[in-house]
Amino acid sequence: MKAMRLAEAASSPTTLVEASIPAPQPGPGEVLVRVSAAGVIRTELNWYPTTHTKAGATRTGAVPAHEFSGTVAAVGEGVHDFTIGQPIFGMNDWFQQGALAEYCLALATSIAPAPLTLTPAEAATVPISALTAWQGLFYRGHLHPGDRVLIHGGAGGVGLFAVQIAHLHGAHVIATASPANFDFIRQLGADEVIDSRGARFEDFIHQPLDIVFDTIGGDMLLRSLPLIRPGRFAVTITSDHEASTDPRIHEAFFIVEPNQRQLMEIAALIDTHKLRTFVDAVVPFAEANLAYTGSPAKRLGHGKLVVAVAQP
Repeated sequence: MKAMRLAEAASSPTTLVEASIPAPQPGPGEVLVRVSAAGVIRTELNWYPTTHTKAGATRTGAVPAHEFSGTVAAVGEGVHDFTIGQPIFGMNDWFQQGALAEYCLALATSIAPAPLTLTPAEAATVPISALTAWQGLFYRGHLHPGDRVLIHGGAGGVGLFAVQIAHLHGAHVIATASPANFDFIRQLGADEVIDSRGARFEDFIHQPLDIVFDTIGGDMLLRSLPLIRPGRFAVTITSDHEASTDPRIHEAFFIVEPNQRQLMEIAALIDTHKLRTFVDAVVPFAEANLAYTGSPAKRLGHGKLVVAVAQP
């Protein structure tokens, strides 16, 4: 099968090259997915699972992109909930070969029927981003109606879901974003929007916060900690402060986990028009490298980049 994988030349370790590699076969509990589209996380090429195996050895030729939409091509032993040709969306393990290929493998418990109202490109933006927002707010932030929630990066792939989910759950939502996305963030349900570039967000927050959800990194989380009500929660998906000795920082960081039930709940919210997703731009498979290292033309300015793997 054709795939885009990391170049093995030491001089270009973050360059994707097209290659022909063996098509995988599903093992027990696995589904073989014919990939339609893959969601892009631009920093992934430098992540540990991209450059190392689970055992810690150096990894070469990794195929990135671990959230996808597609159809079921084959099922392994013990898989009974999916049928051949069924449209699905989901994610797979970070150490597996990803979805920038004609086929990829995923555990059956890590995928779900695709939302009926989305195109394949739209569906590919959802699994990791929406699950991250869902798990960050409900399982790490213990979100309750009436909470005051600050979301850093409200127009990003994760942030736009966090804004919507917090709003749907009755929270007072404050989001940081660039001025170009102020109206967009308000349409998603933000009660207040703060300029992420030209203002100190601290100067605009006059009541204690219950949850801070940081999707940006840098010093945003550290600056937010004093604003949080005692006993409530900071959440971050960035690893900028791994060396910090502050226990609040270590407790805040989490990595999303696949969850079929949550994916099905998210799909139901999408199909009932209570939750929306946005494609920043669609990049052709042959130009996948541009999605990670360049700037595709005709970007929407919010949402997630997608690589179209299969021909429509």
